[in-house]
Amino acid sequence: MSTIGNFEGFQPVALRSDGDDQPSERDKLPTEEESSGRDLELNGDARQSSLTKAVLYPNPYTQPHITRKYFVTRPGAIETAREDLKSHVAETMDEGVQGFWLLTEVDHWNNEKERVVAITDNTLLICKYDFIMLSCVQFQHIPLSSICHICLGKFVFPGTSLDKRQGEGIRIYWGKSEEQSLLSRWNPWSTVVPYATFTEHPMKNSSEKFSEICKMSEFIAKLVPAVENAHKTSSRPGRGKGVMVTSEPIRIETYTGLMSFIGNRNKLGYSLARGSIGF
Repeated sequence: MSTIGNFEGFQPVALRSDGDDQPSERDKLPTEEESSGRDLELNGDARQSSLTKAVLYPNPYTQPHITRKYFVTRPGAIETAREDLKSHVAETMDEGVQGFWLLTEVDHWNNEKERVVAITDNTLLICKYDFIMLSCVQFQHIPLSSICHICLGKFVFPGTSLDKRQGEGIRIYWGKSEEQSLLSRWNPWSTVVPYATFTEHPMKNSSEKFSEICKMSEFIAKLVPAVENAHKTSSRPGRGKGVMVTSEPIRIETYTGLMSFIGNRNKLGYSLARGSIGF
């Protein structure tokens, strides 16, 4: 079993394409802020930290109308989602909630899907949430004790894939990928997949609030000890050895990728304002 020493150092790279809503944090800052660099060094870390927050929240490159296109950023939307998930956990699971995150799930056909993820005492809860109607559409309950492998790494694709994704993510296994049937592997709508893959949400830098709930390193830092604790207390056969955490490429086997190319470019997996229709 191998472990990753410092989860806080895991910094997924933002996805970039011609249609992306916002550029990476690593992009060059405006000239005015470069010219103030000498003053920052003289005035110490406090002023540097203040400027960093001013630069990132909100992202100076993000146009306000683009941010508002995502319904999750509307006032009260994410708070309502959190309360709905808390109610679901209290009513059906009788467990405590350790944390909530807003992430993007990448399915086995490379389609992006907006998800609210919660870690409870014994379960990883993945929720498809409709931020337009403010309602839970679908739940996926994964026992923490069934999670056997957590993989962190860059996305890799077959050489012929049309829609190749840049950046990094996390893949969580609760079964062996070799055991996945050929039918479910080649079915883009199949839900019988023994793993889930996540990357950061496009609105991660729209505000300080969203930075906290979209931060992948915080999710990993909470998930790994929760899974390890579940293994220790589990009575299931073969458990108690802990979870394997590795750093290796995350392979997505889309050889053409036409469907995900169209869907991801148009953000079809997100609750998004599509504009008016008619006259």
